[in-house]
Amino acid sequence: MILTKKNLATARALGVAIVVAVSFAGCATYKDEFATINSRLDQLDSKVQGAAQSAESANQSAQQANQRLDQIESRVQKLESAPRRVPRG
Repeated sequence: MILTKKNLATARALGVAIVVAVSFAGCATYKDEFATINSRLDQLDSKVQGAAQSAESANQSAQQANQRLDQIESRVQKLESAPRRVPRG
């Protein structure tokens, strides 16, 4: 069986067609995988944004608590430094 130039060209064209078909079939499955990955990334992004908002809220609450604690501490220091009262009687 001797391959002629015509047979060789046909085999080459058929091989290229098979490679192209397999490549396009692979791209179709990647589209679905990319869509799944993108939706998961969107979910993670919304969770991160929610966590950031919660952290900011907690930070503000902590700052308010620290301010209140500072106020109470200054009152306690005033009471401790006030002169002792002598009991009557």
